[in-house]
Amino acid sequence: MSSGSRSTSPVRGPGAAPSYEQRSHWTRYQEFFPGGLRVSPDNAPEERWWSWRGAPVHLDVVRRDGAPGKLLVLHGIGGYGRMLASYSRLPALADLEYLAPDLPGHGLSSAGSVVGYRQWVDFVIDLLAAERARDHRPIVLFGVGTGGWLAYQVAARVPGRVAALLVTGLADPRVAGVRDGLAANPGAGLLSGVFAGVPLVPPVHEVPLRWLLDVTAVSNHARFAAAFAADELGGARRIPLELFRSYLRLRPAVVPERFTGPPVLLVRPEEDRWTPGTHSERFFERLAAPKRAVSLVRSGHLPSEEAGLAELDRSVRDFLEEFRVPH
Repeated sequence: MSSGSRSTSPVRGPGAAPSYEQRSHWTRYQEFFPGGLRVSPDNAPEERWWSWRGAPVHLDVVRRDGAPGKLLVLHGIGGYGRMLASYSRLPALADLEYLAPDLPGHGLSSAGSVVGYRQWVDFVIDLLAAERARDHRPIVLFGVGTGGWLAYQVAARVPGRVAALLVTGLADPRVAGVRDGLAANPGAGLLSGVFAGVPLVPPVHEVPLRWLLDVTAVSNHARFAAAFAADELGGARRIPLELFRSYLRLRPAVVPERFTGPPVLLVRPEEDRWTPGTHSERFFERLAAPKRAVSLVRSGHLPSEEAGLAELDRSVRDFLEEFRVPH
């Protein structure tokens, strides 16, 4: 585990802890997913809490004790785990135990002392270690959107703890063209370069997410995008500038040319307006690890379209079977 961690096994939160049973905004996203993948309060993942460095962190969990492996799903900046609950119902993933944390400072999770993106990397590494301590089943990382970059950052540091890497995006935010695409407007694109290189005082200063990122690009469905923009836990939230700045500048522990494993599947949305597939492909093509790339037809940044999800399901199943990842 990372230095300074106070990780424990996942535990239920206190009675007064916030819950998605009291927060209904996430249900507004469900109408955009195919019927078989929709999640309601009646079939939602179990809510659990985990103490990490003294701060309570929320997890969506589907425990499947007989499953041969586990799936750890990671959202990006501005997202949260419950937004991704529909992926727990994909047939290709339904035989895996499922965990989707709200990363520190996002969703229902407390930020504690976490300000920077490196702490997010440390958090995921510690969660992997805690799950490994429960049992020794292999763990697959699934990074959705900008969560793909987080998944790579983790796998580059602890490749032996990750059985496979699934990502819908793998764009390197240190590249100017990637920053420009993420930005809410041209001015923010220019400022992102400044944010990446200049220390901020105070580092914990927060700003609305919409000042930094084009939150309307989360989906190509206008009503989905509007729901996200109005979500107090999503597009309408505030984030520390330092989190955004450190996301733009954190180098991977291993450059892609020396990244030899675990195997990587890039399932890039064909119509991603936030991080277009060309950005992910440039980084992906440099990877030395076994890899496969598939395009999700007619799909936006957070894939919810039926055709794209059907291709995602087929691709994941074939990939896990090809590389003999337990599922």
